[in-house]
Amino acid sequence: MPTYDYQCKSCDHRWELFQSITAKAVRKCPECGKLKAQRIIGPGAGIIFKGSGFYQTDYRSDSYKKAAEADRKAQEPAKSDSSGSSDKADSKPAKAAAKSGGED
Repeated sequence: MPTYDYQCKSCDHRWELFQSITAKAVRKCPECGKLKAQRIIGPGAGIIFKGSGFYQTDYRSDSYKKAAEADRKAQEPAKSDSSGSSDKADSKPAKAAAKSGGED
């Protein structure tokens, strides 16, 4: 249940009231007794997260973590092999083309 802020338009008295969301707003001021109370819209509450467990990855299951680790390890050698072989392949034809181009 939320806490609502109220202010009396007659005497400017301010107070907080802990009540249900579905409850009707209070009209009677507890200070002066007049029916001039009005609910005030407040800024809301601030939330401070402390400690671990507030990131999506903190809640992953052990099986998910193991599968992700296996996938990462499987992809690392494939990436290094493909990038290494493409560098060598690119450099060999360039040398051969340079030699053949100079002899013509």
